[in-house]
Amino acid sequence: MSGPEDEERAAEARRVFSGPIRFLLSAPELKFLPSGDAPEVAFAGRSNVGKSSLLNALTNRTSLARTSNTPGRTQELNFFEVGEPTRFRLVDMPGYGFAEAPRDLVNRWRRLVNDYLRGRQALQRALVLIDSRHGLKDVDREVMGMLNDAAVNYHLVLTKTDKVKASELDAVLERTRAEAARNSAAHPRILHTSSAKGGGIEELREAVLDAVGKN
Repeated sequence: MSGPEDEERAAEARRVFSGPIRFLLSAPELKFLPSGDAPEVAFAGRSNVGKSSLLNALTNRTSLARTSNTPGRTQELNFFEVGEPTRFRLVDMPGYGFAEAPRDLVNRWRRLVNDYLRGRQALQRALVLIDSRHGLKDVDREVMGMLNDAAVNYHLVLTKTDKVKASELDAVLERTRAEAARNSAAHPRILHTSSAKGGGIEELREAVLDAVGKN
């Protein structure tokens, strides 16, 4: 059962994500980052994990983040400002793990992401998206290790939960929860979402607001 505080929290999340949200800039290198005067929540995930679709569902937009079937389309840090004046920023990170990427592109991605994670004081939390049909992969664990090393708190977020049976989802949740418990920076709560059906979007919005606090 939800109490008055829970209902107020959910209503606040709906208000925030129904308000002004706009694209700010793309940063192919750290020198292009915006000033760190607003808290940031970053979205990371394997290519085609549904990151752009989830960002669109989170913000109740249809095309805030571009979606594509082409792996590795996003190769920059894309910043979106939430609120007027800006309350916080969402950061769409380049997808990782696409098999056909040239080695120099993979290395450039690793440097960009690693430097951002290690040196960005405005970064309050990362959301690591995991395809619920496949569970955690080694490339996900690599990013989790980067976040652990950088002492950046993160949530593991299962995507596309509408595409798996309930029993399979329960099994993936349990395995993911067990792995999260072995990682120092991982939040114990595993979020599970469906961009297509809207499942878990309210909880994700509340998790973002929790991460940025009262800003």
